[in-house]
Amino acid sequence: MHWKELPQPVLSLLRHGTVIPAHPLALDAERKFDRESQRAIARYYVDAGSGGLAVGVHSTQFAIREVGLYTPVLELAIQTAKEWTDRPLVMIAGAVGKTAQAVEEAKTARSLGYHAVLLSLAALKGASEDELIEHCTAVAKEMPLIGFYLQTAVGGIPLSRGFWSRFAAIDNVVAIKVAPFNRYRTLDVAFGIANAHAEERITLYTGNDDHIVADLLTPMVVRTGNREVTLRFHGGLLGHWSVWTRGAVKLLEKIKLSVSAGAIPPETLALDSFVTDCNSVVFDVEHDFAGCIPGCHEILRRQGLLKSIECLDPHEKLSPGQSEGIDRLYATYPELHDDAFVAANLARWRS
Repeated sequence: MHWKELPQPVLSLLRHGTVIPAHPLALDAERKFDRESQRAIARYYVDAGSGGLAVGVHSTQFAIREVGLYTPVLELAIQTAKEWTDRPLVMIAGAVGKTAQAVEEAKTARSLGYHAVLLSLAALKGASEDELIEHCTAVAKEMPLIGFYLQTAVGGIPLSRGFWSRFAAIDNVVAIKVAPFNRYRTLDVAFGIANAHAEERITLYTGNDDHIVADLLTPMVVRTGNREVTLRFHGGLLGHWSVWTRGAVKLLEKIKLSVSAGAIPPETLALDSFVTDCNSVVFDVEHDFAGCIPGCHEILRRQGLLKSIECLDPHEKLSPGQSEGIDRLYATYPELHDDAFVAANLARWRS
């Protein structure tokens, strides 16, 4: 499938920029797949105003492949979305592994009705740039591709400006999730897109959970050759936006209004520090992100959307002090959470 074959409302939504939460995996206390909670979370994201779902990605836990849950999780998410709303949603599936596996996962996503795949390159550590591009090209023959610059702290690999220039030249690339948590590497992606003259085709989504608001507010102006190109992050595909999602939708709306007006109020700029402080706790920066997935789970559990915070890896738990840190966030930033919205709708989502 080529991006030109995507439904026009879906393509327009992707390019306009929207909130795309990285969907977590719901497990019960025995670490069995909790379909009711999984369905409730998808309904929550839709009603919160998300423009799409990213499923089978890092927040969904890459290990779902090893326990036979990749297809069931993807299938339940898209079925739930289609049954719950008739508005357009951008449905994105994660694809990982060596080329044969990634291509097979792209085929599975296409068969289920997904619109694009978010391609992780973590399994190709040590591969040459030529091998990486060959891999990406093979997957792009199956589905529209969203690039993924994953931070090295959780398994990503450094990617050069030259790589991003070659990646952006692949015709079936529609977007890039930029998540290296590094300003130099973030700028490398922008230069790559400009070098490939792909700025009209490729939409930037922030995955820099440590810099969400600033990414969305700040233009990246790059000079390459005899051109000066301005690129912007138009939306976010974020693990951080898997919690307090209604607040994230309101935040993006506020940012878009400020950018459109050409005037950014100081209180909007201040949100960058507030959101980053929240992320430092939820993603467990103090312990090198060891509790990033349980941190998201804990907020969803407190809201009643998850029954447990269990992960497929029994050793993946909240870090010492992380729960108390979440208590602090609730007390310090009451305007950022969406507990009242969840409480008002939880019974309906769980029905």
